[in-house]
Amino acid sequence: QVQLVESGGGLVQAGASLRLSCAASGRTRSTYPMGWFRQAPGKEREFVAAITWSGGSTSYADSVKGRFTISRDNAKNSVYLQMNSLKPGDTAVYYCAAGRDYSRRYYSGNYDYWGQGTQVTVSS
Repeated sequence: QVQLVESGGGLVQAGASLRLSCAASGRTRSTYPMGWFRQAPGKEREFVAAITWSGGSTSYADSVKGRFTISRDNAKNSVYLQMNSLKPGDTAVYYCAAGRDYSRRYYSGNYDYWGQGTQVTVSS
């Protein structure tokens, strides 16, 4: 089992920045591709960003491209999501997840382990 714990969420004004962190513990291995998803009230969970185990490749949803940056530190078993120029539309619960296959990074079913989520609220 792998446990994932997100942190760093909060209430900010539009245009501000936040950095989310996700700490992994348990039977971790650095070869997992990692992803961030989000779910707004009344909406389905959606892909935000993903990163390969080496950090050499990253992928983003069009809605966050150019504003969000995903990174990882395998020595610390951690993955991060730097969010800049936040918009009210970014308001959601953000989840990190450990996946199996980077080629299927957009699909939530690819991810075996999920954190409990951290709330991000952006006011206008």
